[in-house]
Amino acid sequence: MGFRFPRVVPAKKLLQRSLSNSNKAASMAIDVPKGHFAVYVGENGKKRFVVPVSLLNQPSFQDLLLQAEEEYGFHHPMGGLTIPCTEDAFIDLISSLNA
Repeated sequence: MGFRFPRVVPAKKLLQRSLSNSNKAASMAIDVPKGHFAVYVGENGKKRFVVPVSLLNQPSFQDLLLQAEEEYGFHHPMGGLTIPCTEDAFIDLISSLNA
């Protein structure tokens, strides 16, 4: 599945990945700063990213949200918003939106 955009190196600095597998409920409120939200991305092993809410205004990110709705409905397997794409494709998309 995919969105393929040119790679931009600073994307990993923009995104904050949280490895919160052990105590998700406690870390979710702590790890997400004001003006951001957490999403789970990946096809097999989901990884958690914290992204700015300003992405919600971007048409390409809205397309991802529509795909998530079609695939998962309102029941997301990780308990939070799950984006149905690869981690690399998500990073590429976020990079292009912030370039």
